[in-house]
Amino acid sequence: MSHMTTNPNITYNTPIRKNRGKRLFDIAFSSAVLLFGSPIYLCLILLVKLTSKGPAFYKSQRMGQNAHLIHCWKFRTMCLDAQERLEKILSEDPTKKKEWETFHKLKEDPRLTPIGAFIRKTSLDELPQFWNVLKGDLSVVGPRPIEIVSRENAHEEIRSRYLEKTDKILSVKPGITCIWQTKGRNLLTFEKRAILEEEYVDTQSFLLDLKIVLKTIFILLFPKGAY
Repeated sequence: MSHMTTNPNITYNTPIRKNRGKRLFDIAFSSAVLLFGSPIYLCLILLVKLTSKGPAFYKSQRMGQNAHLIHCWKFRTMCLDAQERLEKILSEDPTKKKEWETFHKLKEDPRLTPIGAFIRKTSLDELPQFWNVLKGDLSVVGPRPIEIVSRENAHEEIRSRYLEKTDKILSVKPGITCIWQTKGRNLLTFEKRAILEEEYVDTQSFLLDLKIVLKTIFILLFPKGAY
């Protein structure tokens, strides 16, 4: 069985990979996090609102399973004019531009709010995405959903990053955590991340997912390679 995306700008035809056990785990795990983590959510909402102007949450457009465009929620860690600041930095600083092209991240990011650096380093900004898991847009474990800058050019964006690995990686539901987040996180180049994500798709199992979840918890407690 295959599925064609409803987005007219994207023409992938990839096999749908279904795993009912994985979905049941996603529902149970995300429900538990949302319920028992509610005090943490409330504290983070207050911290974000008190330390910077703007909403507590940030919605980003991402590429989901079988090239469906989805919206992922995060706690806002950047100032409201983040995109303008990024464009200015990349146009004026060749070193920063090369870093961005290699990692799609900036280690010393001037766009971050006063509390944003801490929230991002500890990955607390990802907590709202458990709502995406409950909805079915994401899984707890899977390839990380790719942020799409332009809806019209999404086809070119995804192909330029994953090349021949595109169809395979898009055949599974993206996740809040992934295999490369347990093997170096942002210290890895995008090419290395793509190799590891293809490896995950080829070898995925409940035991592998459980191992990645446990490693992720350890890494969150003892962060390294996050920024």
